[in-house]
Amino acid sequence: MTAHADAGAPAARDASAKMPKQIPFIIGNEACERFSFYGMRNILVSFLAGSVLLGYLPEAEREGMAKEVFHSFVIGVYFFPLLGGWLSDRFFGKYHTILWLSLLYCVGHACLALFESNRTGFYTGLFLIALGSGGIKPLVSSFVGDQFTQHNKHLAKIVYDAFYWTINFGSFFASLLMPLLLREFGPAVAFGVPGVLMFIATIIFWAGRATYVNVPPSPPDPHSFMNVVKTALRGGGAGPGGGTYVAAFGAALAVVLLGGWATAAPWWPESLGFVPTFCLALGSVLLFGGVGTALQLERARGAHPDAAVDGVRAVLRILIVFAIVSPFWSLFDQKASTWVLQGKAMVLPHDEWWWPSWLVKDAGQMQALNPLLVMLLIPFNNLVLYPLLTKLGFKVTALRRMGFGIGFSGLAWVVAGIIQLWIDGGDPVSLAWQIAPYALLTFGEVLVSATGLEFAYSQSPPTMKGVIMSFWMLSVTFGNVWVLLTNAGVKSEAMKTQIASTGLSENAFLMFFFAGFAFVAALVFAWYARRYPVQDYYREA
Repeated sequence: MTAHADAGAPAARDASAKMPKQIPFIIGNEACERFSFYGMRNILVSFLAGSVLLGYLPEAEREGMAKEVFHSFVIGVYFFPLLGGWLSDRFFGKYHTILWLSLLYCVGHACLALFESNRTGFYTGLFLIALGSGGIKPLVSSFVGDQFTQHNKHLAKIVYDAFYWTINFGSFFASLLMPLLLREFGPAVAFGVPGVLMFIATIIFWAGRATYVNVPPSPPDPHSFMNVVKTALRGGGAGPGGGTYVAAFGAALAVVLLGGWATAAPWWPESLGFVPTFCLALGSVLLFGGVGTALQLERARGAHPDAAVDGVRAVLRILIVFAIVSPFWSLFDQKASTWVLQGKAMVLPHDEWWWPSWLVKDAGQMQALNPLLVMLLIPFNNLVLYPLLTKLGFKVTALRRMGFGIGFSGLAWVVAGIIQLWIDGGDPVSLAWQIAPYALLTFGEVLVSATGLEFAYSQSPPTMKGVIMSFWMLSVTFGNVWVLLTNAGVKSEAMKTQIASTGLSENAFLMFFFAGFAFVAALVFAWYARRYPVQDYYREA
């Protein structure tokens, strides 16, 4: 999480300024909530693959379905920020929205612990956790900002740094401990512990209610992003036309896609469920709606201030960047699904003197490498790598970092594919080999994720920054949609025959496929980055 200097800051900081007394409540809430989220998330695939919930499927199909459930869940987590932000901004304010969604979040955890053998109850729990976690995701960090004033705003960076460390600290220990709880005590305890922590998080947040600064919901903005888009697509002004028909085509295509799923039309792939279908329909609306808006955006001038119209154009440019980045998330989020399943087919190297056998006893615990490396790599990059590259004459821009990050994620999957070939060969393969792809993927994450939000912040006008945050999270949603579409594709007989002709197992084929997917995305990103008109929307001091 990156904190940005407020341009209105005074030249000299007030040394007498104190940290708001309500901040410990928010930090405590974040620490427990992140542990609870990553705790259940990182054991979900392992549990599902061996649970009675998927007992209705042939054993060979259970791991694939476990991955599908996991990525559908992640899609929800990164889709529901749109709902949480809307409820907060228009109706309830941040505090009440966070509190009420946190209570639903707790109920979701309870469902996982209580309904380990009931598919309806368990999936209801996943839905409530996605709603709660996703709904509060865009609100908590901005709620922190509400607690500061011009007098003490320079202290906000300390809090945002604490947020970042809290997220990774919680993820690290959750990744280490939860697989052990699942292994030793079963799913009721393994899912129950995160539920208890989420309840504690909610109590901590509620306990600070008398101290919070609560900014009321904002009145509707007549010059918001959506209002400018509506004006442009309705026309009525000068400028080229045709965009309305393009946007209408996108909406019609979305209806056709949803209709194909709802009626089980003969041309509709049976393996494509509601979640990927809905996301494809949403993608159709966003893609063609965005193109249509760009074609006749000038029609909105006059009805809206020039700054609002220019802001929409800036957002549309950034959306292209986000779209090209989305394949990265399809690789990154599979570390908690595909890589965990791969690790279970590997051998823990307990006979090696350096292996911490007293702690690492399950393949799922390898996920702890990610937050640990993130906490090490960000300061290393900022203090060592980037200054060194600059001295060598390489300009380290945000777009270059993101492009190389996508490329490194592809390289990580090449290594994972090679490991899979060793496994398929029948020889025992040490789990320690997974350290290499985890390190490469995490390096890619730091280059993409830690850079992406800062880049988007600098490229979007102040009134559009909230919109940009929502679309950034949607890029994660669509990254996981790629995984579901790929999984649906390999279920067809034609694709199975094609994979068999390569001599590779399905797992190895998919790993190299996703690596190639990332390399293509990196090349497209590099091409677009050379043409992207870099802006600077930081406010002047």
